[in-house]
Amino acid sequence: MTAVTAKTLPEIVLASPLGRELTPAEAEALASIASLRDLKDGEVLLAEGAEDGVLHVILTGRIDVARHRDTGEGWNVLHHIEAGELVGELSFMDDAPRYAALVAAGPTRVLVLHREDFETLLDRQPRAVYKTMRAIMRVAHEVQRRLSRQMHDLEEYLYRTGAKY
Repeated sequence: MTAVTAKTLPEIVLASPLGRELTPAEAEALASIASLRDLKDGEVLLAEGAEDGVLHVILTGRIDVARHRDTGEGWNVLHHIEAGELVGELSFMDDAPRYAALVAAGPTRVLVLHREDFETLLDRQPRAVYKTMRAIMRVAHEVQRRLSRQMHDLEEYLYRTGAKY
């Protein structure tokens, strides 16, 4: 039986959605400003209403996008974000307050990238910044496509079937 070796941070970056187009040297540059964070079940990664410029790549586990229940107890889960996906890509770009909280659903490990640190790469690694932003936009585009499909399905349900609610 062979031992499982731990990946280095540049290897983690290359294996993530952010690393799709990066060279090893560009991944090394991105890894130099990134960090890892481990979350426990139920731990809040980012609170509802928080304003930040932080991007997370879920490496293991799952993050629930959730809002507090009107009763104040517990969460209404709106969406699940799985390992291999990004979370916080829009706030990373525009600092808009978060509509919902990001809560770990079980033990979860994330790669963390702060926009202020990322911007320091502009002068020394502009291609890495460009390629990383392309990766982020691919994810944002996929989210937009998913929401459009869901809206279409909802319209079909309501208008074509004469659904009653």
